[in-house]
This record gives sequence, C-alpha cells and structure tokens, in this order.
Amino acid sequence: MTLADKLAAEIGEGGPLTVAQFMTACLHDPQFGYYATRPALGEAGDFVTAPLVSQMFGELIGAWAAVSWQRMGEPAQVRLVEMGPGDGTLMSDVLRAARTAPGFLEACDVWLVETSEPLKARQAERLGDAVSWAAALADVPGDAPLILFANELLDCLPARQFVRTATGWAEQVVGLGADGRLAFRMAPTPANLLLPDAREGAVFEQSAPQEALGAELGARVVRDGGAALLVDYGRSLPGFGDTLQALRRHEKVDPLACPGEADLTVHADFPAVMAAARREGASAAILTQAEFLARLGIGERAEALVRARPDKAPAIGRQLNRLVAADQMGELFKACCLHSPGWTPPAFEEA
Repeated sequence: MTLADKLAAEIGEGGPLTVAQFMTACLHDPQFGYYATRPALGEAGDFVTAPLVSQMFGELIGAWAAVSWQRMGEPAQVRLVEMGPGDGTLMSDVLRAARTAPGFLEACDVWLVETSEPLKARQAERLGDAVSWAAALADVPGDAPLILFANELLDCLPARQFVRTATGWAEQVVGLGADGRLAFRMAPTPANLLLPDAREGAVFEQSAPQEALGAELGARVVRDGGAALLVDYGRSLPGFGDTLQALRRHEKVDPLACPGEADLTVHADFPAVMAAARREGASAAILTQAEFLARLGIGERAEALVRARPDKAPAIGRQLNRLVAADQMGELFKACCLHSPGWTPPAFEEA
C-alpha cells in the first residue's frame, strides 16, 4: 500500500480532504509521511535551504541572536530555540558564531522543536548533547526570555485553498477522479467563513496553523520577553495565488502524483502571521532576505571568507548570489521578526 492508496480509501469512505488535510497527511502520516519517514535535504536530496547554501547564513543568524540578547540587557538565562531545525546545520552555525559574544552561550538553554524522528537522529549526530528536544514550542520551558529562529518552517504549515467562481467562493479539495485516483475537486465553502472580494478565478489560501503559530509566538514574547525570527518564501502583503507545490529531486512535480514522496509546501502568509502576533500585543516587522542579510553584514562576511580562502572566492561568490540576488532567494524569501515591545532586534531598526 502507498499513501495514495491509503488516502483514496479514506476519501472513498469519508469524502474529500481539504488541501490542508492532504498536506498534513503527505508530510506527517506516521507510516508514509515525508518528514516522518524520508526527509531528503541537500544537493543529493529534494531541496536545499539557505543554511545548506552557505555557512554565512547561519553565522549571521547567530550574530542576530547574540546582539538581540545584548539589546535585551543580557539576561542571565535565555531560551535559544530553533523550530524545524532540519539536519542541525543552522543551529551548528549559530552556536559557532555566537561564541564571539562574551557570556551569550553561557546564558543559553538551547532547544530544538522537531517532530521528525529521522531528522532528530541527524540533529543529535551533529549537535550531540548541546541541545534539548521538544515536540512543540509549548513544551519548551517558558520561565526565561525567548530568542527563536525558524527557517522554512511556515511553508510546511498547511493551508486551505478557495477559488472564486462565477457564483462565489468554492473550496478546492482533494477527491477521487473517475479512475479512482486522487484529483482536485470543488466543494461548497463553509457558510461561516469570511473571504475577501476577488475577481473570478482568483485563488485564496488560508492557513490556520500559520496564524496560530504567529499568535503563540506573539503571546510568548509578550509574556516572557524576546524575539522570534521567521525566514521563509512568501508574500509580505495580502494577496491571491495558488502556491501549493511539491518538490522531488529539486524538480517541481504534481502535488497529487506521489503523496509522501515529495516535500509539499505553500507560501508563508506573513501578513496573517504578523497580524496574529500583533493581536497578542507583540511588535512585528518584515524585510526581504536580501535586506536582512545586508544589514547584518553579509557582504563584509563574504569578503572576510575570500581573504581567508582566496581559492574559494568563486564558490563564495556563487553562495552570496544565491542568498541575496533578486532572481534567487533575495526577494522571494522574507525575514519576519516578532518581538516584545519596547526594543528593536538588530536589522529591523527601520523596518
């Protein structure tokens, strides 16, 4: 049996799945889910994230965390948390860079929030006993200020999809075609759901889990103090569009073609995340990834690496371009900061 078979049987018995339910099954089904069984990161896998592009990304996140701690008044203890930590590369780079800030690492209680057992094993191999693990942010002790970062986490939190038709909004769901295989279908929109006005054919995505995370982080930093940095691809203004995509071996594939065997994502809805955090009393700001990394000094860091290893100059140049160029990750990716009122984390002074 495959996950496609399992889902087809469930749909045949209980009716269509929302796109959000389909995403959750594809990513987290205990028997067949992508992250539960076969996450494949890196050049030899299905996708590459910024920490795997260059050490510079993680080093600058480490600098951001250390300066944030300093601006918070150098509290004696702080929870340093990464959500969705992948193979541990980002946290490893963060901890290495953070050594340059006297007293910071001694103040850090380091946590990884992870649900994937295969990825936890890879993180443990890389980081050893320097960290603790939690299955959810709520499991991380909350009696100290928080400095949290997450790279490409929001895009894995599922969204529902709604399509504006000639007669109003309909929900796009995953049902069965005439051949019994998974197929997109239209279903009535719940009567109590408020959706924006749009032209016919527009697609609106709504992610309750993304909004819930924004609210949880906002409430946490207001209660305990601190900041949360969310880096992901997505929109900085409200908008429309079908952003559901599946990646397998670095190529886009049909999201319904191989459930559980490809990474399935949607764009981060930063406006909704920030609004949810602000409702909890938190401050929020957003920059493009290019702006964020430039303000933290990625150009100077690249020059220093080239001076240390002139033979690596071409590779370092390519890495820098990948992270900040407008036609690469620089504009599509955003850096969103949610923080307690009364201070401003580094890079976001004018955001």
